[in-house]
Amino acid sequence: MIPNRAPSPVDKLALAVVHAPERAMPAPVGAREESLRFLLQTAADAGVTVVATRPEGDGERLLGQAWPFPSPFQVTVRTVPLAEGVDRVEARARRSLERLGLPRGDALLAASAADLAGAEGRDLWARMQALKDRGLFRRIGFCASMEDGPVLLARRFQPDLVQLPCSLLDQRAHRTGVLDELASLGVDIHLSSVFAGGLLFMSGDALPPEMNRYAPQLSRIRRRLAEARVDPMQAVLAYTLGLPQASAVVASAASAAELRAMLAAAHAPAPDLDWGQLQLEQPAPVLATVRRLSSAA
Repeated sequence: MIPNRAPSPVDKLALAVVHAPERAMPAPVGAREESLRFLLQTAADAGVTVVATRPEGDGERLLGQAWPFPSPFQVTVRTVPLAEGVDRVEARARRSLERLGLPRGDALLAASAADLAGAEGRDLWARMQALKDRGLFRRIGFCASMEDGPVLLARRFQPDLVQLPCSLLDQRAHRTGVLDELASLGVDIHLSSVFAGGLLFMSGDALPPEMNRYAPQLSRIRRRLAEARVDPMQAVLAYTLGLPQASAVVASAASAAELRAMLAAAHAPAPDLDWGQLQLEQPAPVLATVRRLSSAA
């Protein structure tokens, strides 16, 4: 009998594997797959149980070739845009499982709340529900932003899961009560974009030109963290992992080294900070710009 253990912050940490070459460590030809296996095994050994995927590029196939055996992961899959047609959405969701080498997935998420809010939203949801009824996915839900009105959508469609952005820099989902309202509906909540495109990790000189006007705010937040002797990654993860409404916090990593840094930050003692003083004053336009510049989780 396995003895009970105290909850760990890593219990809520979910992994989004970044396949972008600029984020990956240089490796000899043929070592890419081995690096991915090492990343996934590191996650499994640490107790990470959720992996979030996207149907873009070759990422799903690479993951399917690299899972530890037996795989301990619950995998979330995103749909392709509804603009490609409802039949294509269903076929691509099935194809995602094939590429991932999985008989079933944990969750299928509509990639855009706008797809559900549109004229064909009900048809899309019916197809997703049918895939769930056939046992191909255990849960269905959607990805949304604060601007999408995630609570209204959740009341309309009654999803199992909603994924939405929330970070130290953009605390609106928490501060406006959206997380509380979703939790009261019995919806599981996955937080995404928790690193806000890496803004806290960039110095003023490294910021893209479009972001220069936000440099004073970011500098102020970094200074407050430095005065408290708290690493930015530690603060980011302490804030999001500490939100009781969230069942998972999706963080991106391109290598085992990046993941180990996140694990160390997650296990660090929670800092005593006034989180409200560490958010951007107008996060919506700032992070909309970030999303145009970067697709990092």
